[in-house]
Amino acid sequence: MNKVASQLNEFRSTLRKNSADYQIQLTENTIERLCKYYELLLLWNPRAHLVAPCSPHEFATRHVLESLVLLAHLSSDARVADVGSGAGLPIIPCLIARPDLSATLIESSQKKAIFLREALKEVELLRAGTVVARPFEETATVDADYITCRALDRFLPKLPSLIGWSPEKATLLLFGGESLRDYLGRAGFKYVEILVPRSQKRFLFIVRRDSKSR
Repeated sequence: MNKVASQLNEFRSTLRKNSADYQIQLTENTIERLCKYYELLLLWNPRAHLVAPCSPHEFATRHVLESLVLLAHLSSDARVADVGSGAGLPIIPCLIARPDLSATLIESSQKKAIFLREALKEVELLRAGTVVARPFEETATVDADYITCRALDRFLPKLPSLIGWSPEKATLLLFGGESLRDYLGRAGFKYVEILVPRSQKRFLFIVRRDSKSR
């Protein structure tokens, strides 16, 4: 068995064994499409630096299953703007698992944007996802129900601009830690925080764009 095949087997097995811990149910079809996505990422990562090197187990849990935690908080037929998509996390796994979703993937790196288009093509999601290869600050506000963000460069300094850029009625789904909690509290936003499974200090923050205290 070659290295990539071994990595895919470990990735596939980890998804099957650990999805329940994240309160996620995955069909075999979804798992195989996630494997296609992971295989493409393995090919691109050495030259595009999409994610820090990690084991198949860690990528399955820390990246894919963590991203899929979003599913419980996305309404039917939701329109999502994913800011700083990078490797396609969290939105590509969510699009794979939920065919009712549609998304705009906003990524400032041209190289990563090319990967995102290839990934959407590989998992047959070109109709569900559109890639915008510009910083969100240079992009017109997207007509979206949700704004997701998991790995935006210089996230906290950009957060005020991101919130201002978001549609007024949108819900922001933001992954972060205690520093993000502190910012939201200081800024007067009402939010719900959900501890990410298998983490002690990493959360999903659910913030209404129009929830700031007056």
